Amino acid sequence: MTDAATDPAPSRRALIGWGGAGLALGAAAAGGAVAMTRTGDDIEPAAASAGAAVEFHGTHQAGIATPVQDRLHFAAFDVTTEDRAEFVQMLKDWTAAARRMTAGKAVGEGAYGGLAEAPPDDTGEALGLKPSRLTLTIGFGPSLFEKFDLADQRPDALVDLPRFAGDNLDKNRSGGDLCVQACADDPQVAVHAIRNLARIGFGKVVIRWSQLGFGKTSSTTPDAQTPRNLMGFKDGTRNIAGTETDRLKKFVWVDSAQDAKDAPWMNGGSYLVARRIRMHIETWDRTSLQEQEDVFGRDKGEGAPVGKAKERDKPFLPAMKPDAHVRLAHPDSNGGATILRRGYSFTDGTDGLGRLDAGLFFLAYQKDVREGFIRIQRRLATDALNEYIQHVGSAVFAVPPGVRDKDDWWGSTLFSKEA
Repeated sequence: MTDAATDPAPSRRALIGWGGAGLALGAAAAGGAVAMTRTGDDIEPAAASAGAAVEFHGTHQAGIATPVQDRLHFAAFDVTTEDRAEFVQMLKDWTAAARRMTAGKAVGEGAYGGLAEAPPDDTGEALGLKPSRLTLTIGFGPSLFEKFDLADQRPDALVDLPRFAGDNLDKNRSGGDLCVQACADDPQVAVHAIRNLARIGFGKVVIRWSQLGFGKTSSTTPDAQTPRNLMGFKDGTRNIAGTETDRLKKFVWVDSAQDAKDAPWMNGGSYLVARRIRMHIETWDRTSLQEQEDVFGRDKGEGAPVGKAKERDKPFLPAMKPDAHVRLAHPDSNGGATILRRGYSFTDGTDGLGRLDAGLFFLAYQKDVREGFIRIQRRLATDALNEYIQHVGSAVFAVPPGVRDKDDWWGSTLFSKEA
């Protein structure tokens, strides 16, 4: 792999030529950061507390099987340009910026010291901060394939999600031509990344909606403590781990020979479903402990399934109530359907009626949305948990394969002439 630190920074003249958008995105000091290394489909979480950098290049995009970071800034964009070449150049510029930011390095001349007559290249809020395991993951929404003569390149698996029971979707928090998922252990690093990508994309794309997240609610690291959601229950038990290469291959990564004959450009990619799920916190907080445990099918303390002693004990589904969440969501209840979850909690103030606008920003990766999320969500139509939650935002994206080396770029398999 080529170290991003060796990539030549674009000249000041070139940056101004890009309309002042500026690619100087991460003047974060890299001192003391220990580069994390890929092992198969996972990244070792060694030295995470030291603000380590996650390798940007690879067969798959980082931010999927990567050990889940503590913070999220997720943004969906609409494309405003009709010029395919201009859009492709933006993807290349974004890739160059992402390569630098994930390494904790500045692009261009940074946040100060440059030409006084031009805006600084970097917004500056990440100055002095370590990479904090920042990962940036891009995805393409169904609506993108209505642009740039891409209709025949849309994968069959990238379906528009059907309306599910209980949905109350806000169109202003749904959809998008493309998305960027920024995960990091420092919230300022994640926000800085999205902010600067939006600057680079000015005039070509515009943010449609975004979501901040904290307190990861799922883990891809098997030895780590299972996180808890805002309802106080452990979430993500038996989630696919980044080291489980067999399960990743079976349920997450697209193999063009088997899974995407209609879209070979997706080989090595995955499909992402994002759902903003609001929790009726006040109602839940007045519910008895017994009912809370019956709703989930697990005890609140240990997280053990009904009738078991430990969290990771194999659940005996018939011991749970028929509408228990774990029972309905379990692969055994869904023909083996399994997804990789990377959800985060969110709290966005109140709704004007004194109620918290809080819940789960659900992120799930799979090799086919039809056989993963859709199958499971339809099964959850009778879930007892539905009394306490409501899906208010929704989007689906095709996540292309990783950036192979310093000459590759996001979306090259879809947009390059040789693809």
